Amino acid sequence: MNKARVRVLLAVTAMWFGAAAVESIQAQVPDLPVRMRAFLVNMTNVATGTNGIVEITVDRLSTAEERKMLIETMQAKGQNGLLKALEKASVKGRIRVPGWMGPDPQNWRLGWDLRYAWRAPLDDGGTRFVLATDRYMSMLEIRNQPRSVDYPFTFLQIDIPREGKGKGGASVYTQVQFDKKKNAIELERYSAGNTMLNEVTIEKK
Repeated sequence: MNKARVRVLLAVTAMWFGAAAVESIQAQVPDLPVRMRAFLVNMTNVATGTNGIVEITVDRLSTAEERKMLIETMQAKGQNGLLKALEKASVKGRIRVPGWMGPDPQNWRLGWDLRYAWRAPLDDGGTRFVLATDRYMSMLEIRNQPRSVDYPFTFLQIDIPREGKGKGGASVYTQVQFDKKKNAIELERYSAGNTMLNEVTIEKK
């Protein structure tokens, strides 16, 4: 299985964990809770062609203290420590693919709880959402222990412009490591290719 590795300097704290404190909430984004809908385009070599509408709800944001704790836990205890901390985090929202057809061993139709949610302003006046959770694993995956179990995180980043529809991306199977020698966070995707979130709309939930 091909893998794609993304190295991010710790100084910028990895784009998946968000930017600095939010200075203002842009006018086009309603107050929480919100519901976003996007057209998911899977361009990876895992379940290729599984395109469709994805629904994302955000009920509350992670606090600055939670964000700091997750980053420090990752630095000190690595991926396993981060996974345990994320599993214990309070639910911030939910992501699901309501129109999923056929067998659903990964629970796409029902979806999964989001454990991390961050929001920050963009330079052009828009708003960025950074979302993360521990990845759902089927009983078959847990029992058989394929290599995919070493990629237990799902990350999403969605940019909503000042006007019009937004866009973003997702990394469904992701491994997170901290390289102490390089002082850098490393994000590694299990699959090659990208998962795009297009035509994103947002409304009050």
